[in-house]
Amino acid sequence: MAQFVQSVCPHDCPSTCALEVERLDEKTIGTVRGAAENDFTDGAICAKVGRYADRVHHPERLMHPLRRVGPKGAGQFERISWDEAMEAVAGAFKKAETEFGKEAVWPYRYAGTMGYVQRDGIQRLVNDLGYSQQHKTICTALASSGWKAGAGVSWGADPRNMAHADMIIFWGINPVASHINAANHARKARKERGTKIVSVDPYRGHTARMADLHLPLKPGTDGALACAIMHVLLKEGFADREFLATHTDFSEGVEKHLESRDPAWASAITGLSEEEIISFARLYGQTPNTFLRLGYGMSRNRNGATNTHAVSCLPAVTGSWKHKGGGALHSNGGLYAVDKTLIEGTDVARQDVRMLDMSQIGPILTGDNKALKGGPPVKAMIIQNCNPVTVAPDSSKVREGFLRDDLFVCVHEQFMTETAAMADIVLPATTFLEHDDIYQGGGHVYLQVARPVIEAPGECRSNHEVICDLALRLGAEHRGFKMTAWEMIDASLKTAGLPGADALYAARWLDCSKPFDEQQHLKGFGHSDGRFRFAPDWGAMGPDGDKLPRFPDHAGLEDAATDERPFRLVTAPARNFLNTTFTEVETSRKQEKAPTVYLHSDDCKELGVEKGSLVRLGNALGDVVLPVEPFDGLQRGVVVVESIWPNKAFMEGKGINTLISSEAGAPDGGAVFHDTAVWIKPDGAIA
Repeated sequence: MAQFVQSVCPHDCPSTCALEVERLDEKTIGTVRGAAENDFTDGAICAKVGRYADRVHHPERLMHPLRRVGPKGAGQFERISWDEAMEAVAGAFKKAETEFGKEAVWPYRYAGTMGYVQRDGIQRLVNDLGYSQQHKTICTALASSGWKAGAGVSWGADPRNMAHADMIIFWGINPVASHINAANHARKARKERGTKIVSVDPYRGHTARMADLHLPLKPGTDGALACAIMHVLLKEGFADREFLATHTDFSEGVEKHLESRDPAWASAITGLSEEEIISFARLYGQTPNTFLRLGYGMSRNRNGATNTHAVSCLPAVTGSWKHKGGGALHSNGGLYAVDKTLIEGTDVARQDVRMLDMSQIGPILTGDNKALKGGPPVKAMIIQNCNPVTVAPDSSKVREGFLRDDLFVCVHEQFMTETAAMADIVLPATTFLEHDDIYQGGGHVYLQVARPVIEAPGECRSNHEVICDLALRLGAEHRGFKMTAWEMIDASLKTAGLPGADALYAARWLDCSKPFDEQQHLKGFGHSDGRFRFAPDWGAMGPDGDKLPRFPDHAGLEDAATDERPFRLVTAPARNFLNTTFTEVETSRKQEKAPTVYLHSDDCKELGVEKGSLVRLGNALGDVVLPVEPFDGLQRGVVVVESIWPNKAFMEGKGINTLISSEAGAPDGGAVFHDTAVWIKPDGAIA
């Protein structure tokens, strides 16, 4: 008999929606809906997860272990047993270690699932056996550095307080596509109290279309806009001088610096008019009860950390933190006190092991000595929760690295992704509905656990099961490898003084928010003196901190437009994909149709192209071909390719990340997906 079973979505760290999943029988799900009783999820989920049955029961889902029998990348595999597969992986790891040392093995992973156990358990293998570490830079590194530079800790305003805001600003975030609950709370606030919604984003995406005001600035110039806003706030008397004196390190030096960052200066950098900047600054100053929701978009740029820091300064200038609907939020990841020692094996971590930057996987696999930190080549990998052949920067070089005959790769996946097709061994993985895990919500305040809703199909195994099996074959001794996922969750919760796994599952979720004055930093920010930093210690935050300006500013580090490459490219996530997790599902692909380049109509005229015309975009890294969609919801010279489509979906089989540099952002790394100057030429045909 069909029934609805509680679960948690693992695919979007801000939302981490509380779910109710219809179980039709032990192997089959039906409808997926948001939990109405959770006051953040509020009964809403994104359409792609609402269609999750299409993914779980997809006919092309991997069901059995496979071994490559043809050339790398040709997609030729034969079915083998689990024991054969795991022995092959263990044997390859031992061979690499014997010939080149432990650091020749590099387990690679990210956040295809965002549960602590299934995502992060692979770190326990790395720590126990001394394999190369992974610097997790591909998504959050730049934004986290920028936020912590000012606030000192990873939490901000409670998003449920958007209900009390007079204005909500979505800056560098497109929640209609990537954080639907926040968009719904904003709409509700507008309906119930007339709350104004503002979108600051280089193009008119889904959120900008529903906003009352859209500021389409040039990519990577957010810091300049924020500084000009602060200039107006200080000059026109909107600054809360008492808050600045009591809660921040604001100084005469900062004020003098901002005097030179006027709207005319910012207009030349952002492409917005002086009038737009002044009007928005006054609106912000006149609306102290403003909820500022910062996203990751503005940070995926060489200016990313300084952009995030400069924008985070705004509520400190106006004292917006004092208001229930005010302040700012980037991520509440710092609220959750779960002890991850057992899950990650941090108690056996070694300090002398190299850290490889995941965003530089192309240079690493092609033997770049600097990227390899002067160590041995990577000879063996296991990859979980990630599809680097599609998603990593400089994808031509990534593919070149994976084609190496001397590189052994095992991919544990749900589908035959482009990375899995390059592997030597492919293992079938469970979905979140088929294993235990624990989840935090970066964009809300709830900790949740989930149990399997249905049985795993075929021979699919969870990440935890695979890592434990491999660890024991390799002689790892950490006690976590002998525990079930549920036992690890229970122990990790209880060690932190939190309710155990069964108790948390029964309660459905745990509110981890702090009292208002702590949540809003009115009792102090996260630095030793309790003050917000207008003058961050960038040098303490990473090896490239000396590249960043002393005060809030436009860092000027971006891949600037030139006569040879006059267009600036943004690769924003497509609404129905978000990441490559959903690109296999026909219903999602139909919604997105095909990869397209959005180009201002005046730029189209100048290039002599029209809707459907093919154009070639390129730079020193390569070139790609796309059909044109004339679009005036951006500035001239800005182009957008919503992604992330598989490489094979593009003409010539080269995806958009062909054009993206693997250069690390300052101060401590980070991928620069929205920071690319390109040339565009007509390709002479109509798609």
